[in-house]
This record gives sequence, C-alpha cells and structure tokens, in this order.
Amino acid sequence: MEIKKLIRKNILALTPYSTARDDYDGQIGTFLDANESPFENGYNRYPDPRQLVLKERIGMKRGIRPENMFLGNGSDEAIDLMFRIFCNPGQDNVIAIAPSYGMYEVAADINDVEMRKVLLNSDFSLPVASLLSAADKNSKLLFICSPNNPTGNSFLRSDIMAVVESFDGIVVVDEAYIDFADSPSLIEELPSHDNLVILQTMSKAWGMAGLRCGLAIASEEIINFMNMVKYPYNINLATAENVTRLLDEPVADRIAMIKSEREKLSARLQEFDFVKRVYRSDANFLLVKVDDADELYNFLIERQIIVRNRNRVKLCDNCLRITVGTPVENIKVVDTLSTYKS
Repeated sequence: MEIKKLIRKNILALTPYSTARDDYDGQIGTFLDANESPFENGYNRYPDPRQLVLKERIGMKRGIRPENMFLGNGSDEAIDLMFRIFCNPGQDNVIAIAPSYGMYEVAADINDVEMRKVLLNSDFSLPVASLLSAADKNSKLLFICSPNNPTGNSFLRSDIMAVVESFDGIVVVDEAYIDFADSPSLIEELPSHDNLVILQTMSKAWGMAGLRCGLAIASEEIINFMNMVKYPYNINLATAENVTRLLDEPVADRIAMIKSEREKLSARLQEFDFVKRVYRSDANFLLVKVDDADELYNFLIERQIIVRNRNRVKLCDNCLRITVGTPVENIKVVDTLSTYKS
C-alpha cells in the first residue's frame, strides 16, 4: 500500500517545528540555545523531543526497533494523531467496532470526522464482512481493540489479519491489554503490512497510568509522520525518567498474579444467583452480566467500591465491568456482594 496516498495533503506539505535540541546531538555543552533557565533544579532543561534513550529501553523490553516506535502522552495522543494525519475533517470517515474504547469516537468528533460503528457479533467475535462492507473510498482508518474493552475478549488473529489485508486504509489495532492475553502481539506482522498500526501502553500491565506514556508501533514511514505532527516536547522529563526507572520492576510476576486473580474472581462471582454470566476475559477486568446493573452499581458505590456500569452500552445491557485488583481488594468485592439481596 502506498501510504502517502492516504495522508492529508497539508500534512505531506508540512514543515515540522524544529526545536533547539534537534540541532545538537551531544550530551555535554553550555546550552544557550533554548531560552531556558540556567539555574539547575533537575527540570530546568527541555526534554529530548525524540526520546531516544527511553525508546531504546522500551524497545529492549518489548522487542521493538526505536525507528518503529512513537511515544505519546498515553495512547490517546497516538489515536488523535491518526485522525490529524490521515483524515480530512468533514470529508473522510473511520470505522470502529462497537462496543469498544470510547476515545476513538471522541477523537473523531473532535476532528470532525464521521465515525461508522459496527456491532460485534452476538458472541463478541469480530464481524469481518460487516467491517469491510462499511467502508467506502473516504474510509481512512479502522479501529480494532484486541483484547477489547469492555468485552475483554481477544479476536482471532486470522480475523484481524483478514481485515488488515482487505481494508484500503490504515488498520489501528489497540493492544492496551495484550500483556494479560495468552495470544501474542501482532508486532511480527508489521514488516509485511504497511497499513498496520499497533497501539500499546505503559498504563495497564506496567502500572504507569499516572505517567501517561503510550506507544504506537508501525512502519518507519508512518512513525516519521507522527513525529512531524506531534507537539515537540510531548513526553516530559519526569515521565521519561520514571518510566525508565519502573521498567525494571517485576512486571511478569504482577501479570501472573492478575491473571490468577482474574480466574479466582470469575469463579467466585459465578456463585451468586444475581450474576447471570461472567464473560471470559483476556484483559485485567471482567465483564459481568447481572440481574440489575444499575441497582448493583449503586449498592457497591454506597459501600465505596467503584466499578464501571456498562448497562447503557450496546450488547452490554445489565453488565458491570470490574477491574481485577489485589487479592485483598478482590476478597472485599466478593464479601460485599455476599451481602447484596437482589
């Protein structure tokens, strides 16, 4: 696929902002180029706009070349950049599965781009034919979240790749929860599929939600356009330093515990009469169908337990989304629910 044919003409013609740091690659010097404060306090200098050191570290952990990686202020920045690079406001459209992560639609609305939502099949599987039939000549992006939020399931790799290979635009696969799934990432598909963009995040399995660091992984061509359009210093120095430090935390052990607790919590929840179904999950949460989601949600809120009410989301009627917490938190949820009378 010729990616440049999909990109907005004004982006192709864009001369990106050049920071003072873009002109100098050294580490030691007398910096009088960026009008910074000369008084050292650890944060008086602008951060590296290319995040070279951080990309190297993340790349070693995730098996990604820095040239194929964009770092953003959470995955939401990467989502927004997809719209700003590929979609002409008021003209182009994007396609997304439903139900799914709400920021795809918010980003579409902000950028004045039509969002075409295609419902999942009743078993939450991927409606490949319906997704492709929703497209026309102005369809630039197609979003698939796998494992999906809020349903929790991963889609068949063959189904996702069928979409990638047949869609005449960019397919964005959001793998925010991939670390909790048994199926592997699609990263190995990137070299042979130029129209594939993969989103990952440091917020979930890596426990860095407060630092706001998300990844887009794609061809070097797409990454170069993302770096052109992003704000110069989108990753601040405190985030870069703390993400680097926390990369050495025992994340594998924590993922294993979450997956184990997920299965325990699922089994305990299914023992309650008011629970109709606990859907299988490849994420760090469970989608739970109950008799009366609104009533049960309010019951938990009154006891200072906060879950997500998905009752008004299509295909998720009377469903609550419950994040898997620590063993103590999960026991608290189960013990509290044992006092509920439906």
